[in-house]
Parts: sequence; structure tokens; C-alpha cells
Amino acid sequence: MIGKRKVILVGTGFVGMSMAYSLLNQGNASGVNELVLIDVLKDKAEGEAMDMCHGLPCSSSHMSIKAGDYSECKDADIVVITAGLNQKPGQTRLELSTANAKIMKDITNQVVASGFKGIFLVASNPVDLMTKVVQEVSKFPTRKVIGSGTALDTARLRYLIGEYLNVSNKNVHAYIMGEHGDSSFVPWDHAYVGCKRIEDIVKDAKKDLSDLDKIYVEVRDAAYEIIEKKKATYYGIGLGLSKIVKTILNNTNEILTVSAYLNGEYGHKDIYVGVPAIINSNGARELLELELSKQDQEKLDNSCKILSENMEKIREVL
Repeated sequence: MIGKRKVILVGTGFVGMSMAYSLLNQGNASGVNELVLIDVLKDKAEGEAMDMCHGLPCSSSHMSIKAGDYSECKDADIVVITAGLNQKPGQTRLELSTANAKIMKDITNQVVASGFKGIFLVASNPVDLMTKVVQEVSKFPTRKVIGSGTALDTARLRYLIGEYLNVSNKNVHAYIMGEHGDSSFVPWDHAYVGCKRIEDIVKDAKKDLSDLDKIYVEVRDAAYEIIEKKKATYYGIGLGLSKIVKTILNNTNEILTVSAYLNGEYGHKDIYVGVPAIINSNGARELLELELSKQDQEKLDNSCKILSENMEKIREVL
């Protein structure tokens, strides 16, 4: 008999509810058997819970779904935070930082006050900075506070490479690292299809290596394009969050590019940034530190510099 595995979702906007709907559709495989929705708009949370519950007879899930308050966090396994202001057309994720940091502080204090001892999963943008805010405010062990990081960017990259090479994206092993934003990068030295380097595959096919740079630019700018076309992105990140939740609850030790805490890895300390990490029921079990080329190390250094500078600005208003 599987014990209660409880997830709290704070923020019932498009991103949060896309994750919730994804978990519901995956049935018992999701690992979740109790989902509680919290939102400053209580009627919104109640309406979303009702709507999802009415679909349970059509689902293979036996999940308990309800609206609640922060007292529900006490015995939860995971608190997922998607609340906050949305990115507007033409606005960078970093421009959201100050306003959303105040929201993160308030949410985190209320979650911790409940007696919560589980894992924080943060998706609010700019996610690397918001994850750092949650960790500093909660004072939780760094491995128990993770962000969605570049998980979505990496999924976009794998999809586009799969389309370009006409191969299943499930067999594409490539990562977006750095900030979940404009300073991200692809360490192509560590990008494979199956067990063969993607750069070698491109050369063997007599294709131009510059095509890979074009794919990265498409990944980097994807959110801007989607926001311009439909005002927000949510299905991709919702599925990405459900993947992280499943990995934690099912203790599967999968390698995901999350926003994780660096404590000397890659030459940086006291910062959250998107890197490959092994995720299990303890959170970020360990980081898989890659041997980066000089050029890629400089790109990561630039990401970390941008994030550190913005974190100092955030601390001034917290």
C-alpha cells in the first residue's frame, strides 16, 4: 500500500494548472495521491479543484484534489510555487525579479510557518533568482530547494534536435545550462544522440555546424515568440514540472537540468543556476559537474555574474 504522497500547488494560473492537469492525466504513475491548490484568489482555487474533480471518473487517477490554505503544507512532500507576475511581451524574465521576490518571501514564510519539512520546487520567474529567495528565506538545506531551471529549455532543445536529425527526441541527450533566460547556452561537447556526439553526426551528414547555433537561438527565443503569439507559455513548463514532481516522489534518480545550488562546482558558490543534477526523493541528490570548454565556462561565468548582480538588487528590497 503506497502511503500518502501529497503535493501543494501555490498559484493556480496557467502554469500551475497545466502541471496539475498533467499529473491528473498520468494517473497513479504521477506518484501523487493528494493535491491541494492554494491561491490568493480563493474562489479561483476552489473552482479549479471542482473542475478537476469532475473529470476524475474519466481518469485512471484516484487523486484527492481540493482547495486549501497554508496549514495544509505541514505534512506535504512537495510544495510547488508557480505564483507571481507573468512575463509580458518584450519583457525579460530578469525584469520581473523585484516584484516576484516579495511574493516569494511572503509565500515561503507562510509555508515554513505550517511546519513544512518537504521539498520546495519553484517555477516562478526569474526562476534561478526566485529559487535562491525561497532558500534564503526558508533556510532549508539547499538540496531541498530546487527550481525548474532550464528543464523546459532542455526539452525544447531535444525536440528541435530530434526534428532536425529525424530521430526520436527521447534519444537526444543534450542540455541547456546557465540562467533560464538570455544568457543560457548549450555545451555541445556534451551533446549526444544515443552514444554519438551530435556535432559528429552533423559533420557526417555534411550539414553545417552553424545549424546547431540556429537551433539554440530558436530555443532561447521560444518564450518570446510564444508570448507574442498566445500571451503566455504554460503547457511545456507544466509538463516539465510534473516530470520533476514524479522524479522526486518516485525516487527515480533521473538527471534533469534544474536550478540547483552551486557550492564550488564550476567555480561558483552561493548561487542557483541551471545545471544537470540527479533528482530523487531528497531533492537534488548531487550535481553532475561537466568538464566545460573554455568558451562554455565563460558563458556559465557570464550567467552566474548576471544572476549574482540581480540577486544583490533583490536583497536590497527584501
